[in-house]
Amino acid sequence: MFPDDLSYTSDHEWVRDPGGADSTVRIGITDYAQGALGDIVYVSLPEVGTDVEAGVACGELESTKSVSDLFSPIKGTVVARNDALDERPELVNADPYGDGWMIEIRPADRSELDGLLDADAYQAQVEQS
Repeated sequence: MFPDDLSYTSDHEWVRDPGGADSTVRIGITDYAQGALGDIVYVSLPEVGTDVEAGVACGELESTKSVSDLFSPIKGTVVARNDALDERPELVNADPYGDGWMIEIRPADRSELDGLLDADAYQAQVEQS
């Protein structure tokens, strides 16, 4: 349910870091988050080139139940966005860790990644809520 190769935030975002000093990180919302939101009908993502701040909303997801913010887990610059979500927002529900990814960021400070939760810590947080 919570892939071990990802890092997580307490706001239910995941981060895939391939490693390497110059690599970008891919970000999306967790399976838990998409399940809590319900059927996602609209996704608003930042444009490529946008600077984002850790813990600050950078996008929005609208579902049949509510509207929820997408928070950036780290400071950096958006280098890619999943344009497929413009036409097919349901990909977030169908494949939150794959085709439903949201954005890629070039980290301003890679050490911020060290402060994210591992899969076990995130699972413990979810079980407590």
